[in-house]
Amino acid sequence: MQSSNFLPWVIAAVALFWAVGAYNRLVRLRSEANHAFAALEAELTKQAQLVQECVPPEDEQAQSQFTGGSAFWGGLQGAAAQMQASLAAAKSRPLDPERIAALGAAQEVLSMAWDRAERDDAHDLAGPRLPENFSGERAQLVRMTQAATEHFNQAVNRYNEAIAQFPAALLAWLFGFHPGRGLRARH
Repeated sequence: MQSSNFLPWVIAAVALFWAVGAYNRLVRLRSEANHAFAALEAELTKQAQLVQECVPPEDEQAQSQFTGGSAFWGGLQGAAAQMQASLAAAKSRPLDPERIAALGAAQEVLSMAWDRAERDDAHDLAGPRLPENFSGERAQLVRMTQAATEHFNQAVNRYNEAIAQFPAALLAWLFGFHPGRGLRARH
């Protein structure tokens, strides 16, 4: 008779331990995604900093050996500023799908601005718009960013899969775990 009174307590204890373990797993996976975003943020910040390093001061832009003058440099600087602003917004909530989408769009704009600067038809007889060392450094940063993006996307996928699995989905709903969004890899 006493064993039948003991069974509900055992079931409750097992359910409680499972819930604590499942909750801790969700927190750990969310934390891993946030850490992966921090590595991605570092790489994207380096790309924006490279723009600042290669852009001549305003008073030298018109006389620059690079064609296009201040309008060209302003476009590149504007794209970098847009990415930095989107990056700052995403940093506070790296699993927010809207913030990651905005970051992806800003990253695409910066990529197009760089591509414009490196295109063969974007230079005159004075030479390319960008010195070779900046193009090489950018290529290295793009590779590092691609690796960081892949790592972030994998962490987000693991987190999303975990919060979608039943019965952990009940805990995710109860404690407000929302699916994240990965960042599209740039090539």
